Amino acid sequence: MKILRIFVSCVIICGQTCKHVFLWLVEPEKHPDFWKEWAQRTLKNALTLQDLNKNVAKNIILFLGDGMGVPTVTAARILKGQMSGQSGEETQLEMDKFPYVALSKTYNTNAQVPDSAGTATAYLCGVKANEGTVGVSAAAVRSQCNTTQGNEVTSILKWAKDAGKSVGIVTTTRVNHATPSAAYAHCVDRDWYSDGDMPTEALQSGCKDIARQLFENIPDIDVIMGGGRRNMYPRNTPDVEYPGDKKHNGTRKDGRNLVGEWIDRVKDKKGYYAWNRKDLLSLNPNNVDYLLGLFEPADLPYELERNKETDPSLTEMVDVAIKILRKNERGFYLLVEGGRIDHGHHEGKAKQALHEAVEMDRAITRADLLTSIYDTLTVVTADHSHVFSFGGYTPRGNSIFGLAPTVSDIDQKPFTSILYGNGPGFKLVNSTRENVSTVDYEQNNYQAQSAVPLRMETHGGEDVAIFSKGPMAHLLHGVQEQHYIPHVMAYAACIGQNKDHCRTNSGSPSLSHISPTLALLLAVKWLLC
Repeated sequence: MKILRIFVSCVIICGQTCKHVFLWLVEPEKHPDFWKEWAQRTLKNALTLQDLNKNVAKNIILFLGDGMGVPTVTAARILKGQMSGQSGEETQLEMDKFPYVALSKTYNTNAQVPDSAGTATAYLCGVKANEGTVGVSAAAVRSQCNTTQGNEVTSILKWAKDAGKSVGIVTTTRVNHATPSAAYAHCVDRDWYSDGDMPTEALQSGCKDIARQLFENIPDIDVIMGGGRRNMYPRNTPDVEYPGDKKHNGTRKDGRNLVGEWIDRVKDKKGYYAWNRKDLLSLNPNNVDYLLGLFEPADLPYELERNKETDPSLTEMVDVAIKILRKNERGFYLLVEGGRIDHGHHEGKAKQALHEAVEMDRAITRADLLTSIYDTLTVVTADHSHVFSFGGYTPRGNSIFGLAPTVSDIDQKPFTSILYGNGPGFKLVNSTRENVSTVDYEQNNYQAQSAVPLRMETHGGEDVAIFSKGPMAHLLHGVQEQHYIPHVMAYAACIGQNKDHCRTNSGSPSLSHISPTLALLLAVKWLLC
């Protein structure tokens, strides 16, 4: 009412001019200057990128949204805005603010549409690989143990550790799931979580399960957080949180208690184990050098279903991880996976998937507050996409989980904006498509309709986005092969293979990458001067 009174008084005094001012204040998008000024601000920001950040990256953070294709990013952006009372489309995710964006080609060496294991090997180890395999080259064949030896490849996590950096893994899945396992394991089958999941012939041939490799291959990983408790304990060992539920019991055949072994190894090194949120958040990161947090027997629950008393959020885990890792004067490498975006899509539960993506974006925001763009390279990407889409000519501000504004001109039934190309949402009622207006299509576990019936929805094969900021972030540009990503990150941090461009301890440029003739000329010039 106050604005209206001002408007009426203003119109009496200055007529049409004031009317335009009022529209500018109340409905700015209807005024051309709103869009022009927005574009000019964006242009000025873009011009600042001419001064490239070529600092050495002391810290490296990779945020991996499992299954977070471009449609998922867009839908999550709208959801984030709608959660705060906006229409949503104009909202910015934290990753949207990153100055550089590229596209990643996600195919595996033997698959047009990839899986999360072969892709993880690409963006962590810098080598394209076969689907279903982690930390091995394409010469290794899935499930064939005898193709492991000699085909192992190491990851950027190990390159960073070898360079004296602290390293960490944070995930909302099991810590021995496909994505994190490629950081430390060499395994021809991503499903070999514990020795209880392996065939006898593989064990007899000397292959190791992924949980065991987590603690043996790189035994001094500083921070490990996620789920996966049951793969660490002997078979039939009751779970600490669900002692009466046998499905959560330990699975190991070898009788080893990997958590107990880890605790013994770090007991004199400021090492701590946590299995619930309270224990985690009670820790003082300044007094912790090693942390193992296993908060569920398998994967962590969806964010919408998380028990806030027992399970930490991804943002909380990232906060603790960075505060522990950043104490190292040489910096750190941190892998963060929003792993259950993928699971939500596979189940056709778009609401679960998108809330997982929004939570990962919160974690990115938290990481930004704890680090500096001047010495920290942050990359956000996905391993692959999904056959997830949203459309239907919905009006501005339409609930991202809502209906399209018109019914089908074929069966005269309504449809949701969100749909899947395949998956469990395919359903016929009396031999025709279900009428979605008769169900609660905005509930957390609603399975959006799909074109093809499958028990589990599949991955998509299109390129995914790479968002980057910080030192050398400009090298992630254009359309790139997925395995290029860790090479850029290593180059920026002066670890791994590419070090010739790095400065020596004296601060002088290294000459090892310069031609002999140019090096001689520079040396003569230095002597003459």
